[in-house]
Amino acid sequence: MPILQYVCPKCGKKFEELVKKYDDEARCPACGTPSARDWNGEIFSATGKTVKKCSGNCKTCGGCK
Repeated sequence: MPILQYVCPKCGKKFEELVKKYDDEARCPACGTPSARDWNGEIFSATGKTVKKCSGNCKTCGGCK
């Protein structure tokens, strides 16, 4: 279960959420609005190396192999 970063489109609050799958909905803890993924920060591959161009959507990406 990954911990993902989110940002609320209504109030702008940034928060982290433990989810079962990367596409699960997360709601803002401050106002309860459904929030969008925040793609800031470093992304690492399964090998532990940083990925230069990662969409975060593993279904369409083959860069971590």
